[in-house]
Amino acid sequence: MNATALIAEDEPLLAQALQAELARAWPDLSVVKVVGDGETAVQQALVLRPDVLFLDIRMPGRTGLEAAAELAEEWPDNHPFPALVFVTAFDAYAVQAFETQAVDYLLKPVQPERLRLTVQRVQNLLAQRQPAAGPLSTTLEQLRHLMAQPQATRLQVIPASVGNSVRMVPVAEVLAFEAADKYVRVLLAQGEVLIRTPLKELMPQLDPAVFWQIHRGTVVRAEAVESVSRNEAGRLSLKLRARPEQFAVSRLYAELFRAM
Repeated sequence: MNATALIAEDEPLLAQALQAELARAWPDLSVVKVVGDGETAVQQALVLRPDVLFLDIRMPGRTGLEAAAELAEEWPDNHPFPALVFVTAFDAYAVQAFETQAVDYLLKPVQPERLRLTVQRVQNLLAQRQPAAGPLSTTLEQLRHLMAQPQATRLQVIPASVGNSVRMVPVAEVLAFEAADKYVRVLLAQGEVLIRTPLKELMPQLDPAVFWQIHRGTVVRAEAVESVSRNEAGRLSLKLRARPEQFAVSRLYAELFRAM
């Protein structure tokens, strides 16, 4: 089977080794690009639209999961979404989670026998998909599961600088968190404060039953959602009680708002 692939791996020797093993396991596969970070992986994948993506889990900037999630959001609707293969060091949780057909995994260092199994799975997946539809819905569901954060100590109060003082904001009063440049906006029923803690560091400290991620840069209090609307292109946005703005819902999290 002829197909194209992009490899995202920040360790050059491991990237070369994977490319060499792929040449043996899948001679008809053309590796169109090898990149070393998640941001470049997203940019090049959107330009080249490969059939398969090999993504290292831990890369500078965006992780492999974050890159895949961003691609799922930005991918054109009329083009098949790539088959995803994550490359990771041993992690029992990851091994269990990746044991699927649409999302596969490889452990470092890559073993030829395991790579051959991955190649077979990917080839079967590519053979089954239709010209105008890839495994995006299945992949989105799997990515949501993989990106779910393990439980951690729950955040109760957020210290936020306001002028020359520090305001202690109870998490119970927060309606949403929204990434904005180098800050995170903490949105309240009346006003907002800015904090420097990245959203990815806040997420493990928030109760996932209370706060729902709806976009890679937005987390909202579920009980504060007033309404959800869909535009002509099928994209969702929501309105929070006591807030004037609309919040975009990415495709990765649209399933949260399917009518019961």
